[in-house]
Amino acid sequence: MKLSVFKEVLKTKETIAFELPNGELVPSHFHVTEVGEVTKRFIDCGGTVRQERVINFQLWEENDYDHRLHPSKLVDIIELSERTLDLPDAEIEVEYQGETIGKYGLEYGGGNFLLTSKLTDCLAKEKCGIPEVKEEPKCVPGGGCC
Repeated sequence: MKLSVFKEVLKTKETIAFELPNGELVPSHFHVTEVGEVTKRFIDCGGTVRQERVINFQLWEENDYDHRLHPSKLVDIIELSERTLDLPDAEIEVEYQGETIGKYGLEYGGGNFLLTSKLTDCLAKEKCGIPEVKEEPKCVPGGGCC
């Protein structure tokens, strides 16, 4: 989810809820402790130089059970960050503390913001000799493949 889309959804909400991939909710007394841009420059295993830029939110929760971040306050924080840091309208990555710091993608599920699992990948499969995995066609009754 891009930053502009996140802000537009926030403007329609009365409360904010983040849902982890396992269906559990981030406790409602979370704080957004950081809003920023993360740039990663790297060389993949095939020798190609790459760069990724994401907007990073860090969610944190502690013993402050009375704290509730209102959507309009988060919009204010984001807009201050945009002005101060000259943030691009990039995809959002969310950090949240589990056993270690987890990094998640972000989607909207019609009620909650969904923290989505991120996966590693080989970005140079053709140079590494890794065949592309072709998705098998789905077999449906009457389709002649069953």
